[in-house]
Amino acid sequence: MPRFKLALVAFSLAMLAAAAVAAADSTLNLVAYSTPKPVLTKIISDFQATQQGQGVSFTQSYGASGNQAKAVIAGQPADIVFPSTGDDMNALVDAGLVDSSWDKQGYKGIAADTVVVFAVRNGNPKHIKGWKDLVKPGVQVVTPNPFSSGSAKWNVLAAYTAQRRLGKTDAQATAYVKELFRHVVSQDTSGSNATNTFLAGKGDVLITYESEAINARLKGQDLQYVIPRQTMLIELPIAVTKSSGNKDHANQFIQFAKSTPEQKVFGQYGFRPVNPAAAKDFTKQFPARPGLFTIADKTVGGWRAADKTWFEPAKGRMVGIEQAVGGPTSGAA
Repeated sequence: MPRFKLALVAFSLAMLAAAAVAAADSTLNLVAYSTPKPVLTKIISDFQATQQGQGVSFTQSYGASGNQAKAVIAGQPADIVFPSTGDDMNALVDAGLVDSSWDKQGYKGIAADTVVVFAVRNGNPKHIKGWKDLVKPGVQVVTPNPFSSGSAKWNVLAAYTAQRRLGKTDAQATAYVKELFRHVVSQDTSGSNATNTFLAGKGDVLITYESEAINARLKGQDLQYVIPRQTMLIELPIAVTKSSGNKDHANQFIQFAKSTPEQKVFGQYGFRPVNPAAAKDFTKQFPARPGLFTIADKTVGGWRAADKTWFEPAKGRMVGIEQAVGGPTSGAA
């Protein structure tokens, strides 16, 4: 064989070997909120079965969304972040850990959607249908701590915006949220922990993600839930961190998670696909709702405005409400 051909073969083999070593040494640190652990475990397995994912290993960290964002800001290694709110993603952007253009990626940087629902006891003995039923005498509510949990923030904003959509003023809607929290009997650190508390027998109604309720069913729990007519679309962001040493694999994984087959996996685990081709398979499971609103509703104004008004640690409305009802005023467990 001519010398140049031998050199070319040797070079090709060296490149293949280097690629194999690089793949074998590739570890992606995934930091996410608590609820999607089952579906992400499945998607990771599917990714590792592809040519792109061969040799890629994952470390996975799950917990309350706000606490997870704080941990990454404090130095926890992360290549991919999957918080439950744009508020936590903004905190990561402000800390210089995520590019501000994260929401310019596919599907506006969103991996999947869900909605706010009410999980109820078997047979719905308290006849919970809408937001007004949560503040009836004797009704005990479970919702997470808004200073640690993204789920709790969605719940607060859904409660407020539903009242605005029903014609109440800002003051009246805020008063409703305060009254609602007078009925709250448990504020766990995360949405998943709140679900466990409810399943253990505490409370009459759990305000939660639709995906969380469906996941409980998939685990064999007979958890019934009601979707109120006025409810909020929960958009779940995902992004690669600036500090990632494996940006190519991290981006490949996110693209894979948004592909039609894996969006169908999201649907099978109770999340609403953002990929239209996948969403077509779930129109019966997730029918369109006329009272659905988003964080961009003019009464909220997006996550930046919501954070300043409701969740700012010193002067936000929730600090005052929690102080009034004897609830938590920080994200500490």
